[in-house]
Amino acid sequence: MKVLQESLLVLHFVGIASLLGGFLTQMSAPVKRVVPAMLHGAATMLVSGLALYAVDKNGLHHDVDSAKIAVKLGVLVVISVLVWTQRTRESISQGVYFAIGGLTLANIVIAVFWH
Repeated sequence: MKVLQESLLVLHFVGIASLLGGFLTQMSAPVKRVVPAMLHGAATMLVSGLALYAVDKNGLHHDVDSAKIAVKLGVLVVISVLVWTQRTRESISQGVYFAIGGLTLANIVIAVFWH
């Protein structure tokens, strides 16, 4: 089961990389838009994160901080809604663009610094 947990964690990191990478590729573009990497990254993070929580909650991890997981899930849901609703637009506002990137970075900071 430890291999399952670690595999899910790697998949979660791949999702983060895809979401953040998609955001960063748009940084120098004059017109910002949601690229498929952002959509797939958010979906990968959501599925792998929920699976990680389920595996951890079933006894593989000694202490699951449910409050931390709830905050991270809430942030990811907001990111997912933004990405999903803006995915077909030819351009998105600077506010939405930076909200996606900022919330993604916030989720990483929460994961690392909330003990």
